[in-house]
Amino acid sequence: MNYLYVYYKLHEAQRRRALEPARRVLEAGRPWSRRVALLARPEVEGGVATWMEVYEGVDDVARLSNALDAAVKETGLAAFLAGPRRSEVFAELPADAAGWEA
Repeated sequence: MNYLYVYYKLHEAQRRRALEPARRVLEAGRPWSRRVALLARPEVEGGVATWMEVYEGVDDVARLSNALDAAVKETGLAAFLAGPRRSEVFAELPADAAGWEA
């Protein structure tokens, strides 16, 4: 099972206006995930905040990524970004060594 983490920066002064579009992007990813979450770093550096979308239990990362890219444009979240959205994919490790590939 895969986990997709998408993080991005936005200007702290716009975070209230960006919250609704960010939540709508998260909801656009829900059909491809078992669990979704929107997180923020507690510290703000130079007036710029870092937010992260978490998508757990993803089978089709490419399809989810395409849906998220479209949602960022459709919801208007793109207007609040202070740089690119960056993605990282992690895979769940097997419960025991027998599940490891050689």
